[in-house]
Order: sequence, then structure tokens, then C-alpha cells
Amino acid sequence: MFFHLFKKSKIDFLKSSLISSFTYLSVIACNTATTPPTNSSSKIVTTFLPVHLFTKAVVGDTGQVDILISPGMEVHDYQTTPDDAKLLAQADVLVENGLGMEEFLSGLIANAGNSKLQQINASEGIKVIEEEHEKHEHEEEEHRHHDEHEHEEEEHGHHHEEGDPHVWLDPVLAQQQVGNIRDALIEIYPSNADSYRSNADAYIQQLQQLDNEFQQTLAPVKGCKFITFHDAFAYLARRYGLQQEAIVEIPEDSITPKNIQRVQQVANRYQVKALLTEPGIQDKRVQQISRDLNLTLEAIDPLESGETDPQYYFQAMGRNLEALARACS
Repeated sequence: MFFHLFKKSKIDFLKSSLISSFTYLSVIACNTATTPPTNSSSKIVTTFLPVHLFTKAVVGDTGQVDILISPGMEVHDYQTTPDDAKLLAQADVLVENGLGMEEFLSGLIANAGNSKLQQINASEGIKVIEEEHEKHEHEEEEHRHHDEHEHEEEEHGHHHEEGDPHVWLDPVLAQQQVGNIRDALIEIYPSNADSYRSNADAYIQQLQQLDNEFQQTLAPVKGCKFITFHDAFAYLARRYGLQQEAIVEIPEDSITPKNIQRVQQVANRYQVKALLTEPGIQDKRVQQISRDLNLTLEAIDPLESGETDPQYYFQAMGRNLEALARACS
């Protein structure tokens, strides 16, 4: 009788232990299955410098952000490498400027073979400037000159199919890009929503302050006509009531006699005082144009090269504002 009771108690104890163990393991399994993914192991890749600056500003210290095109390398005709495909193959998120700026991306993404890659278009919802339509909208030139310029662009064959992509150089549109990046990242990594919002708000506040500085400084010279090396500052010019004339559309274009003739006509007609070239441009013809037309050379930065700290945007744009103020004074 005693043995029977002992045996029964032992069996009950084993059953209880097994049930408790099973319940404990089930709780662990359920907790593991329902825990949402975090950003700690995420791999975010950006295409080139401006988008990289904005993305890093939003992400902050919540994750790592890599850049596809090293600052200083030309984006317009970028040639991809096997390392680029490898980087995207291992990435979770790709942030691009969009608007046809990164024409190489479709082929690169296909080569990467990453079906889980999520893409963010920083320019989503931004109304673009149609380059052919608005590039000379403030000029009062003969229709013949317009036809010559249009034919010239057909000759060198370089243009942006989706319109002017240089939206990041307008501090107001830059705010929209930061907002787009923030919203898309929140959707992908909801656990970091508070950080993304806080970081984006702080950066947008700085962009608003920069916009105010541009407005106050350039208001007295509204209508100023300035000449740049390549056609990158149409959004900035339109925002602050200025008029841009570019020697070439993209940096890779060759400067032709027609380019020089057109710039000479604009410089004489509008009494242009300065020629705004870009950091790293060492074209003797630009220097020759400056000497021939007695134009002061100023540097203006399209932000395709420089430092990867998000604050670099404000440093470079501050210098751009100073250069424009001098060119228009």
C-alpha cells in the first residue's frame, strides 16, 4: 500500500513537472515569435551624398547608413561595380533621390538579386521643373535662339528624362525629402518611430532656418541673373526669385562654341558680374570665359562631394549663399 501511494505520487510529480516545462517553453516560443524586428541589424544604403546626409540625420544613432557612390564621384554617368551589387545584395533598405538622377539603379538592383530590398524615393510627391520648359522661362530671347539651344542639347544627348532632379539644393524641398525618408523608415521600422520623428524634426527646423537666411539675404537682389557651370540650381533660383543660366546641362557635357556664345549674350544683356563654377572643376575654358567676359569666378557647391556628416549640408549651403550674394551684389 505504501509503495503504491509512493509510485502514484512520483508519477503525478513527473506529470506536473512536464506540464510546467512545456508551458514555460511555450511562453518562450510565443514571445520569440511575436517580438517585432528592430533596426539594430538593419542595413540601410543611400545612393549619393545629399540623400546620405538626409538619411543619416533621420536615422541618427539607431542604425548604420552606408553610401553607394563615394562623395566626389560623378553621379550622372556613374558606372557600377561588383562591389555595388554585393552591397545591395546585403542591404535591407535603399534610399535614392529619384527623378532620374540615379539612372544606373535599375540594372544594379537586378544584378543584386535582393528580393527583400525595400526602396525609398526621397523625392516622392515633389513637383519637378521640366528642364526644357522652364530652363529659360525668365529669358526674353528670340525664338531662333531657343531653337538653336534645343538643337544643341540634342547634339550632346544628355538630359534628365524625368525633369530636373536637383531638388536637394532648395532648402524647402530638402525638408520634403527629409520628411519622405522619415515616413518611409517609420513604416519599415516602426519600433524606431519616435527617434525618427525627433531627429527629422530637429533637422527640418535647421532647414527652415536656412531657408529664412536665404530669403533675407537674397530678397534685395531678387531677379539677379547668375551663370553656373552646370544646370543644377534651377530650384534654388526659382525659390528665391533669381535666374540661372548654365554653361552645360550636366558636368560631363563638352563646352561647345554655342555654349560660349549663349553665355556671352546672357552676360552682356543682363550685366552678369560673376561666373559660379564648382569645387573640383578645372576646365580652362571656364577660366577663359571668365577672363573674356570680365566675370569674377565664384565657387558654388551642388553637394555631390564633401563630408558625410549631416551638418555638412548647412556648411556648404551657407557658402553657396555667400557666393550668390557676392555674385548678385
